[in-house]
Amino acid sequence: MSAMTATYEDALALARRSVTDIRYPVVKTYTLDPIWVLYDRVLRIDPRRPDDPARDRFLLSKGHGPSAYYAVLAAKGFFPEEWLDSIADVDSRLGSHPDATLVPGAEISAGSLGHGLPLGVGLALGLRAKGYDSQVYVLVGDAELDEGSNHEAIAYAGATGLPNLHVIAADNGSASHGWPGGIESRFTVNGWTGSTVDSADHDALYASLTEPHPDGPRVTVAVSATTPHA
Repeated sequence: MSAMTATYEDALALARRSVTDIRYPVVKTYTLDPIWVLYDRVLRIDPRRPDDPARDRFLLSKGHGPSAYYAVLAAKGFFPEEWLDSIADVDSRLGSHPDATLVPGAEISAGSLGHGLPLGVGLALGLRAKGYDSQVYVLVGDAELDEGSNHEAIAYAGATGLPNLHVIAADNGSASHGWPGGIESRFTVNGWTGSTVDSADHDALYASLTEPHPDGPRVTVAVSATTPHA
């Protein structure tokens, strides 16, 4: 499979052939759709130059389910697809949580929930200060938004105005507490723009992810069934 011609179906097949470890015996692919749309249609990033300082950044905050992420990175040529067959083995570079020092293309080491969005806020601030027009995209889970660190990051980013920051909230209905009016309102009440779309609708995802928001950050809530692509 060539990274130039890889399709969504190729990435789905790669995700299905991978497994993380004993704690996650079922391959979770419900985040595959937004990650695929980002890498296939939105992100300005070249696997041949993964350290280009002007690149866009994608941060997987929901790092405890990396199968979809690894599959897309493999499909796009960041590392050989054969690596997927040994995830979480003792000698594998692909752990049950992504390690940025080992996984080509990974921007952060993830898995401790609640860290990705605050890191994304800091990264967006730093890139703006350096004069780059790079965009920062952070994928969070709906349950992860119960973490207090995300409350602070959402409020700060909205008040500061970070038009280079985008959040994709993968909503599979697993949050313990939720939010009055839904996840989108949790962000918009703090000055973000946003939309809620069907995670399987790639055109709707693309439209939301590329919607201009010159005055502040934006959230795309990607709603999916709990166990799609079974």
